[in-house]
Amino acid sequence: MGPVLKTFTTESMSDILSWATDLLKEGNTLTFEVLNPDIGSGNYAGELITIDGTNYLYRSYKAWSDLAELLFCRIMTPKPLSEHTVAITYKKLDLSDSFHRSEEKEEKYGTNSRFAAIHKNEEPAFLSPYLRALRSVKVGGKKRILNLGINTGDEFDLIRSVLTSEEYRNIELVGIDFSSSAITIARERFNEGNATFYVHDINDLASLDLGRFDLIITIGTLQSSTLEFKSLFASLVQEYLSKEGAMILGFPNCRWMGGEMIYGAKAPNYPYSEMSILIKDIYYCKKYLQQKKFRVTVTGKDYLFLTATKIG
Repeated sequence: MGPVLKTFTTESMSDILSWATDLLKEGNTLTFEVLNPDIGSGNYAGELITIDGTNYLYRSYKAWSDLAELLFCRIMTPKPLSEHTVAITYKKLDLSDSFHRSEEKEEKYGTNSRFAAIHKNEEPAFLSPYLRALRSVKVGGKKRILNLGINTGDEFDLIRSVLTSEEYRNIELVGIDFSSSAITIARERFNEGNATFYVHDINDLASLDLGRFDLIITIGTLQSSTLEFKSLFASLVQEYLSKEGAMILGFPNCRWMGGEMIYGAKAPNYPYSEMSILIKDIYYCKKYLQQKKFRVTVTGKDYLFLTATKIG
């Protein structure tokens, strides 16, 4: 733990944000003393708490964690300083440690890339809404499932883990990805005989003669700059989805940097998270599917999941 730089009692969060922002321009860590959040459990941020004649504005650990994320920092384990206070340390993330910065074209998402270190199923903000989407589409009753941008197969692995052995064996899984090294791993992970994987350009699905599917999943793929978003999406609905089929579309609203999943997608020409393109794409898909008589929900936070099931 570094030296305690400041003690906060009744200062506003606006003042604390300004102070931390200025210090992090010059250094990589900062440590400050605040009221122990366990003392005011159940209070809302900003509620006044008086202890031994000293006034404090309450903040939870979630508030301090959120502030760290906004400052592109990791929050370290708080240390008790007194009977009522703790020291909180923020450490700057290494923003250069990110697959987003990779200039590799062929294997940017391959097994030797920084992307390979990411395990989305271990992030609650991804896992929970994805599980909810799988339940919404009744994944156990599907016969054929297609995943575009499958990489090493994490989305299929979660399906396998939530189904009974019999339910899983009765499903035909098809995964497609441009990374040959990732598909090699996927084939090793799913060797039960009911999964097929292709190293292929998603722009050229027609050449694979795939047929139709009861569920189509694509997470963080349709928005790729190498794909024609609207035409590809429309072709999936019209040419690859069965009559009673369902869709799960995952839209990233985060960045992966320095070992952390940071809320807010980076938009072109903006130095901060800007959601106009994300919202536009989700609205387009939602409206299109509703016109085709689908029931559509949008859930999630760091990843937004559009789930579509046929009405009636």
